[in-house]
Amino acid sequence: MVCLPTALFAQSATRENYLERYNSLVSKVGADGLGVESLLNHWEADYPEDIDMLLARFSFYYAKSQSTSVEIIDKDKYLGAGPALTLKDSLGNNVNYFTVTSFDDEVFGMAMKAVDRASELAPERLDIRFCKISALIAYEKESPDMALSAIRSLVDYNFRSKPSWEYPGLEMDADLFDSSIQEYCYTFFNMATPEGYEAFRELSEQMLSYRPESHCFLTNLGSYMFVVKHDSKAALKCYNKVLKKHPDDYPTIRNCVILARTSKDVKLEKKYLRMLLEVTDDPTEQASAKVRLENL
Repeated sequence: MVCLPTALFAQSATRENYLERYNSLVSKVGADGLGVESLLNHWEADYPEDIDMLLARFSFYYAKSQSTSVEIIDKDKYLGAGPALTLKDSLGNNVNYFTVTSFDDEVFGMAMKAVDRASELAPERLDIRFCKISALIAYEKESPDMALSAIRSLVDYNFRSKPSWEYPGLEMDADLFDSSIQEYCYTFFNMATPEGYEAFRELSEQMLSYRPESHCFLTNLGSYMFVVKHDSKAALKCYNKVLKKHPDDYPTIRNCVILARTSKDVKLEKKYLRMLLEVTDDPTEQASAKVRLENL
């Protein structure tokens, strides 16, 4: 009789009850903490196709699949992040220690199975698509092959099928989709690996094939030519195409300043510094640009 109230509550719990209990528990013990799996099992038994349950199941396995270690990596940055700790060796050289996340392949696969099922049941939930892609990026690290493939498929589906996307808590429009893809471009670029740079280029070119008027993806290609290919001429051509239609585009003007300075082209740097002064609202940047102009 002592167990009867709990059993009855479990049988009569609504989806909302389960979600509320889940959120309360996770806030105390974490996504894979004590008691979470048991709650998920009861939830799944009662509502096997509940989207929130499947996403909770994904979060459980995704968190459970991860482990972290601190490793020495001979780089100033690893996947875009700085070292957790830097010490000196006997010769006075920096020794960088990075926090590295490893994944259990089997458990991560279970997370993917849960998020894939959620996506099948709610194919127009864009947040679920992004959830999987972000997990793949973390899992693959330096070589985001599966993540890139998933994003490229999503981009094709978006422009060819024109689905009515939903994103809980946000007002869905074309700008949200494009800006989200640009965030993934930035993530790939920030990896600073050959595979990351190529993913950055491929995704930017794909977006331009659908949105040739989009200046941010054209700026991306300029940055690829400048940083990866070391082709300042080709990079400047891309940047100037952007500025021809968007003369006040701050990121592009800032990149042009850096390009001119790196190329030691004083005339060009002066030109873009003046443009920078017209578009920046940062007092520090304004002061720096003025001093730089006076000294060129």
